[in-house]
Amino acid sequence: MKEESIDFKFSTGVVGYPLLFVLLIWIVFWVEIRFGFDFNYLGIYPRTFTGLRGIIFSPFIHADISHLWHNTLPLLILSMALFFFYQKNAWKVLILGFFLTGFLTWILGRPANHIGASGVIYMLFGFLFFKGVVAKHFRLIALSLIVVFIYGSMVVYVLPIDPKISWEGHLSGIISGAVLAFFIKKGIVSPEKYNWESENYDPEKDEFLQHFDENGNFIENAMPENIEQEIEVIYEYKPDSERSSKTKNED
Repeated sequence: MKEESIDFKFSTGVVGYPLLFVLLIWIVFWVEIRFGFDFNYLGIYPRTFTGLRGIIFSPFIHADISHLWHNTLPLLILSMALFFFYQKNAWKVLILGFFLTGFLTWILGRPANHIGASGVIYMLFGFLFFKGVVAKHFRLIALSLIVVFIYGSMVVYVLPIDPKISWEGHLSGIISGAVLAFFIKKGIVSPEKYNWESENYDPEKDEFLQHFDENGNFIENAMPENIEQEIEVIYEYKPDSERSSKTKNED
């Protein structure tokens, strides 16, 4: 008996929604450059009431083109992986992770405007990695290993190694992704299970095992009574003389 299998159905949302998110942050940056705006004040300013607005706006604001470019590709790839492998929970993870990451940054951050989509990127990284490990499904575990192989070097930036980098936002993202990975269970594919792995499994009622004795030897008379009838339906015996006469008539 196998449980629910993973659904790899491709949809336009797998590419469309991540592209839309990336397009929005590029449009915001273009508006800043084109019209001379500076939206940095809309970032997360920790432990202030006005700083709470940054939970919504900060992921769309970037300091310069280099900051924006370094966030674009990982955001696109990781969000596409989320919508492809976790279609039933993608929006739940994205929305809850979006607000949880921002709120933790607001609590943990230094007194400064924290901007950029890197917190969301680290949230996606954390969820994809830990969910694959928790789910124990070989395809999701493979996804976890791929994510670590490509973006594992990002983990070092959850430490305060550069005063210009919001390591608090990165750390908040990793924590948020891990929390969601452990608490979101519905709609997640489960590893394949068979009858003998079930808690209610009774070896004495297993029809297959009834064909063997205690020492593992096959019992010839333990076959089902209708096995001969099934074979007769599938195979039809004809004498050689009958087959040879039929061949001569066809010639």
